[in-house]
Amino acid sequence: MKSIRKPLAWAALSIGTLVAAQGCIPVIVGGTGMAVAMVSDRRSSGTYLEDEGIEWKAGKWINERLGDKVHANATSFNRKLLITGEAFNEASRDEAGRLAAAVDNVREVVNELRIAPTSTFGARSNDSYISSKVKARFVDQKDFHIQQVKVTTEAGTVYLMGLVSRREGDAATEIARTTNGVQKVVRVFEYISEDEVRRLDGAIKPAEPANP
Repeated sequence: MKSIRKPLAWAALSIGTLVAAQGCIPVIVGGTGMAVAMVSDRRSSGTYLEDEGIEWKAGKWINERLGDKVHANATSFNRKLLITGEAFNEASRDEAGRLAAAVDNVREVVNELRIAPTSTFGARSNDSYISSKVKARFVDQKDFHIQQVKVTTEAGTVYLMGLVSRREGDAATEIARTTNGVQKVVRVFEYISEDEVRRLDGAIKPAEPANP
């Protein structure tokens, strides 16, 4: 794992750039930023890229099929797809879930769409602000690495995703729960053992600085 993770990341960058140029799928990341994120992630490089594609395709399919009946946000981690936002009714909510499940490489869908009017720009801005506050508080703690927990906020509810141990998940949950503005925390973690944490983290090779 140590010997192939970094080459895979840089190879993926080249492939991603080529695919984006062909108009197949957008690569919404910048150069070395994506490489650094990939090599410091517990997911494999291939799964990291699959998650990016899952999010894009799920959002596209739901938007094209359901239009203004649903406002959905797609967040994927280790091919577990979280759908948050608002749906016009139960039928459109269920249809969004079916569309998400049909996306290539998705192994599980967590459908958290609420039956509610579409959220306002102000509400979405507030949710983004809450996510930023949670992430900022993650930086100062020592129980887990900030890059191992993905944060999504919808209507004041914070969703936490990642490959984490129970200890790490509990620590992240406590920080999110006690952050100002958070109304509820939902764990969408995939739990692994402490031995697996050490194995995966030992396989992560720090990114080397670019040559001047």
